Amino acid sequence: MVLMSTLSQLLRQVSELNPSLGSDLAKHVNALKRDVPFGLHFERHRPESVRLFGQPVLVGDKVHLLPPRGKSTVTANPVLWHVVSIAGDTAKLIRDRAHGEPVEQTAKVEDLVVVAEFRDDIYPGLVQTGEVVNGPDNAPFHTVINGENYHVLKALTYTHAGKVDAIYIDPPYNTRDKDWKYNNDYVDKEDAYRHSKWLAMMERRLGVARQLLNPDDSVLIVTIDEKEYLRLGMLLDQMFPEARIQMVSVVINGQGSARKNAMSRVDEYIYFAYFGAARPVPAPIETLLSDDNQSQVGAERIWFPLIRGGKSGVRSKSNESFFPVYINRETGAIDSVGHPIPADRHPSETDPVPTGCDAVWPMSKAGSEGRWQMARPEFLSRLSEGYIRVGRQGKDGRWPITYIRTGTIQRIKTGEIVVEGKDPRGALILSNDKDNPRGRTPKTVWYLKSHNAGTYGTDLLNEFLPGRDFPFPKSLYAVEDTLRFFVKGKPDAVVLDFFSGSGTTAHAVMRLNKQDGGRRQCISVTNNEVGDVEASLVKQNLRPGDPDWEKFGICDYITKPRITAAITGRTPDGAPIKGDYKFTGEFPMSDGFEANARFFTLTYEREDVVDQNLAFGRIAPLLWMRAGSVGRIITDIPNKGWEVADSYAILFDIDQENAFVKAVESAEGVRAIYVVTSDQYNFQQVAKRFPSGFDKVMLYRSYLTNFRISNSE
Repeated sequence: MVLMSTLSQLLRQVSELNPSLGSDLAKHVNALKRDVPFGLHFERHRPESVRLFGQPVLVGDKVHLLPPRGKSTVTANPVLWHVVSIAGDTAKLIRDRAHGEPVEQTAKVEDLVVVAEFRDDIYPGLVQTGEVVNGPDNAPFHTVINGENYHVLKALTYTHAGKVDAIYIDPPYNTRDKDWKYNNDYVDKEDAYRHSKWLAMMERRLGVARQLLNPDDSVLIVTIDEKEYLRLGMLLDQMFPEARIQMVSVVINGQGSARKNAMSRVDEYIYFAYFGAARPVPAPIETLLSDDNQSQVGAERIWFPLIRGGKSGVRSKSNESFFPVYINRETGAIDSVGHPIPADRHPSETDPVPTGCDAVWPMSKAGSEGRWQMARPEFLSRLSEGYIRVGRQGKDGRWPITYIRTGTIQRIKTGEIVVEGKDPRGALILSNDKDNPRGRTPKTVWYLKSHNAGTYGTDLLNEFLPGRDFPFPKSLYAVEDTLRFFVKGKPDAVVLDFFSGSGTTAHAVMRLNKQDGGRRQCISVTNNEVGDVEASLVKQNLRPGDPDWEKFGICDYITKPRITAAITGRTPDGAPIKGDYKFTGEFPMSDGFEANARFFTLTYEREDVVDQNLAFGRIAPLLWMRAGSVGRIITDIPNKGWEVADSYAILFDIDQENAFVKAVESAEGVRAIYVVTSDQYNFQQVAKRFPSGFDKVMLYRSYLTNFRISNSE
């Protein structure tokens, strides 16, 4: 199909040479644009590409020429070249046919950057760049991968196809200048094709991500705001017809974010795509709470207004529920309780109010006579048990009185809700029994103080990384609550975030593990773009790939340090993190987590080098991840010809089969067997000596076959 965006560019060129011809052609093209089937339609554009700064330049590579130092490396539609030969520090290049007639040119190797187009077959590897070990030896590691997320997703099709329980992503919202890049250039908000570029970007990644989700029971979670939520909804509906899709509104800033000539935005949206048997599991959190004076146990509403509402909440329905409650103005406690008065009498005709007290009647702000939820005898009984509570006096002089409902009282008596004591006014202080939390099904509107993105996103991140800015991080507790509804009953769940940014998702998974002793692991994927400091780095004559540039990238400057700080309880400077975690599971942030994490950078390997067993050190982390990300990584080929690690084993020398089998049989926890051989018969002979429960893999045939499949871009 001819791309409309390409046609538009050609039309502009034609119009400059021949306005009349350009006008006629534009009429026909516009008619084609209107004559499309019903549904979501957008331009796929030319395939995306990624620049591989730091990747050695070799003969046969596709490359871009970098601008001189001191000039921005972001260039719209840069020319693509092929490396013909390299002599010393100079490369001979030939221009790609897509960019004009092939011409030759020479350039310094240091001024070239390797380019990988999304239609290319890739052979990924991983290089470890650090780790944090603060948990049990058998606990799975959280992983952070620095790389183009499309290619990382491709790599994960080898390690996690059908194994992921939940994907949580917070993609670019396409709302402003420099919000995100498409083909190495920022998408401007004035770009006429910004929406189709965004959809093409999302479609490519979601198409690979679906291969990772467990089709029998998993969930895809995508956050978005008003700029793209309609298009995202249609895209999800078209890409995942087998899924059940639901959208939730989440208040992230109750004060509102200004919109020019429009209403202030207080919320954003979350799409949930349920696959197979997936469903939100009830959890001890009430998602629809809007007032701080609504007391919570965990995040659950316990106290309710004592005055009855609705059509039945009028005095004439039950005069026995129309009586005064006398509140001591100094203590705020209930001093005494009056009696019902005759139905034909007004409260102003009653006995004098006790000294120092205010009389509270069940009356509306407008002065109409209502009634309490119960008659006086029951009120006195509940008051004596601590089931009646007086709130703070409002500015209007009214005293709010709340009570605990009968069902909740039963849960208190059974111990499901624990009585911690009474407050100074005699009301019960309650908490949930951590071993017996009550589940609540979430609603489609979420309004919780803990979901404020400013306080529990930006401000909280600053506690872990003082002085380091990151735009619009999610509230830690919002992500935690979102995931809890789907992984609460899955203590070994695998969670993936391929737009991980500051690392909030991994942090939330660690919080969930601490609350119930789970062994969930999070795979976080991000890149190392430097963001707003790029201009200042360019002025210092720095370029991507330079150590002084890379240290300010998102992964190295934000994601890895944040996850490290969360685990250790220490800032990058070594100071204890100040403050406590709030809401569900309160404890000092400086305590950290009993968790492990490893950090990697994506590499691009050559097929022949992999096939000759010369890239094992970079393939090794993928084998470790495929086996569950537990324990050590086998990084070297041992002289004995085989090696057994915590969760997997590798046979390098087929002649050592017997010793290898014996070693595996005596080990515990091994779940994957890798056999390095080019002979199918030899592989089968080894494989049949192990039960069917093992993941038995022939290297490097399975690896190469997995990545030889063209992307068809």
